[in-house]
Amino acid sequence: MNVSNELFERAKKLIPGGVNSPVRAFRSVGGTPFFTKEASGCRLTTADDRELIDYVCTWGPSILGHNNPAIREAVSEALSKGTSFGTPGPSEVEMAERIVRIVPSVEKVRMCNSGTEATMSTIRLARGFTGRSKIIKFSGCYHGHVDSLLVKAGSGALTFGNPDSAGIPESFARETIVLPYNDEEAIRTAFDEAGEDIAAIILEPYPANCGLILPEPTFLPFLRAICDVHETLLIFDEVMTGFRVALGGVQQREGVTPDLTAMGKIIGGGLPVGAFGGRAEVMDHLAPDGPVYQAGTLSGNPLAMAAGIAALRILEEEDPYPRLAELGEKLADGIREAALSAGIALQVPQVGSMLCLFFSEDPVMNFEQAVETKTDQFKNLFGHALDEGVYLPPSAFETCFLSTAHGDAEIDRTIEVIAAGIRKL
Repeated sequence: MNVSNELFERAKKLIPGGVNSPVRAFRSVGGTPFFTKEASGCRLTTADDRELIDYVCTWGPSILGHNNPAIREAVSEALSKGTSFGTPGPSEVEMAERIVRIVPSVEKVRMCNSGTEATMSTIRLARGFTGRSKIIKFSGCYHGHVDSLLVKAGSGALTFGNPDSAGIPESFARETIVLPYNDEEAIRTAFDEAGEDIAAIILEPYPANCGLILPEPTFLPFLRAICDVHETLLIFDEVMTGFRVALGGVQQREGVTPDLTAMGKIIGGGLPVGAFGGRAEVMDHLAPDGPVYQAGTLSGNPLAMAAGIAALRILEEEDPYPRLAELGEKLADGIREAALSAGIALQVPQVGSMLCLFFSEDPVMNFEQAVETKTDQFKNLFGHALDEGVYLPPSAFETCFLSTAHGDAEIDRTIEVIAAGIRKL
């Protein structure tokens, strides 16, 4: 009996699609999703007792590996004091102090419960601060399931071929200007036509929901400059890249400071969390001090704060980023060499502990190029890797993550498995 198959059949009767987040359904890679019963380090154990080397890492948060002892201890201590207070708590202040110290753009920060809440709130705040209505976003950048931003999105929306989700009024979408990533001329044209109405540009500075796409060297500085000229806010969605590609995220790595930053994932240590922050004069427009309303019953939850503080403390004190980059480069280089030996066209963009696989002759620089890649080859490679105990993201448009729990032995085994899979394509 396959326990995961049985659980999936039960789930489909009760949960839409049998999953609580669409990409988990394995629709784009085929087969039935496995169910995980426990996780430790860089490995998952399925309901059928299969052990898998994990390159999803809870879709990013588990930079210190699963079930990290220090995080587990911090949560246990917090749990002994209660699960939720509904009042301010000391850990919220400590978390705010850490974020403000670490993230270059953040002078004040507000906690919330998810990355979607964080991006939604930055958009509302940008509109409230500027008095303007339109937003520029980029094709393939996924900013959560926010109505006005789920237009040509990546991640699950892209996987399912339905980037313009049902249930979103056209009037909402009309307030969103969707442009190609890395296209400076398209941005100039948009500002020429609607500059006085544009409240903000929002982007993943390293788009990681349609694979991993890196900016041209001038692109992020260009965005900062044109926003300054037009008094438009620049919003970095660093829910995925924050505290991962560098302690201070892409903005630290690239030296480009946005006005607002959306955060999540790692700052919850594996528990549900989100945050957004930025310039004090902008953040002061939030209620209760300002007219822009935002609230949340569980915002700043003491368990999530304890887990996140423990994670950030380790990242600050131990600085694992050079080692993570070394492992990321080793894995990417090994995959590239395997593809070259097999005569398979494969791009492996990589930065720090993030990388992806694009089956393409040419580098992928935007959403339009990403969707032209050979996703069937990824699908076949995914199935081979899973059979051999390596869990890649179940979509050609997702990003692989490494953790400090991955080591040379796991990287060597992964390269061996992927090389064998590539030779079979």
